Amino acid sequence: MRALLSLGLLAALGACTAERAPPAPPEVPADVATDAAPASPSPSPSPAAETPASAAAGKSAATPDGDLGMATFAGYGEVKFGTLAADMGKAWGGALKEVGKDFNASCYFMTPAWVKTPAEFNFMISEGRFARFGTDSAKYAAPGGGKVGMRESELQKLYNNALHASPHKYSDGKYLSLAASGVAPTKLVFETDAQGVVTEWRVGVLPEVDYVEGCS
Repeated sequence: MRALLSLGLLAALGACTAERAPPAPPEVPADVATDAAPASPSPSPSPAAETPASAAAGKSAATPDGDLGMATFAGYGEVKFGTLAADMGKAWGGALKEVGKDFNASCYFMTPAWVKTPAEFNFMISEGRFARFGTDSAKYAAPGGGKVGMRESELQKLYNNALHASPHKYSDGKYLSLAASGVAPTKLVFETDAQGVVTEWRVGVLPEVDYVEGCS
């Protein structure tokens, strides 16, 4: 499905016609604790010294999150669902590359500078707003801890058997999905192969999170 997603980013973007109102940020199922180390006092400030804010932004834009828990049902880190496309770079803290906008300006993707392929990590923009993010990399943890490479049995145990299974559209695998526990229509979707191993996952608002061919 990774190959299909990569093709879908360019070949199937034109099929997105869904219009929706900007979603309200949903309740996040679990809080994520982060530790920030205080900056050491300096006797004389230097013009070249990096401020804590710029350092944090640089780290966010330059490196994957790993297990830091930036993926939530409300968005990814400071990039919340409903963010305007024009504000994505500011929310992310670095430059984002547009993928597929020339084919369909109403639905396309943005990717960080460090990704090798769009499928590795991407933000979907629909009708001018952030609607979904996804990955086919094992570096990232989904809300609740699920990852690429896990088996369906592991996921169901991790999510207390709350994942809804449905047949995959293109393979003998499955879609395993979990709706957010808030009023907003937000959902987590895992895709597995015929062996029941997760190949990718995504989080987003409806209907975009259910698109299986890029923007359709």
